[in-house]
Amino acid sequence: MLKEFKEFALKGNVMDLAVAVIIGGAFKAIISSLVNDIIMPTISTLLGGVSFADLKYVITPASGDLAEVAILYGSFIQAIVDFLIIAFTIFIIIKMITKKKEEEAAAPVAPPEPSKEEVLLTEIRDILKSSN
Repeated sequence: MLKEFKEFALKGNVMDLAVAVIIGGAFKAIISSLVNDIIMPTISTLLGGVSFADLKYVITPASGDLAEVAILYGSFIQAIVDFLIIAFTIFIIIKMITKKKEEEAAAPVAPPEPSKEEVLLTEIRDILKSSN
């Protein structure tokens, strides 16, 4: 069983998937920073200074030791913007990779050059034809 697991874990697809998950996690952090630190403040300024992080619907206000119960729909809007940017970026990357693969597949393959023996036999054939 250990041998089978080792073969499975060391296959190219599993290793590629592991690398993709790690890079994806780092990519999400970059996109979240882009959204939270650049895009959302810009949108907030355009909408008159409304901070999306503060948008919420209070169900039960705080009283005494009880904390406020609220629906934080501003955080949800930020998560949607995160998702859209990540999805669009991945779409563009996949589209570029697909286009590159199609260009490589469409490139004509030059026929291999004949070997020295074939060239010599062709010359002999041509000499024999011309002498007849």
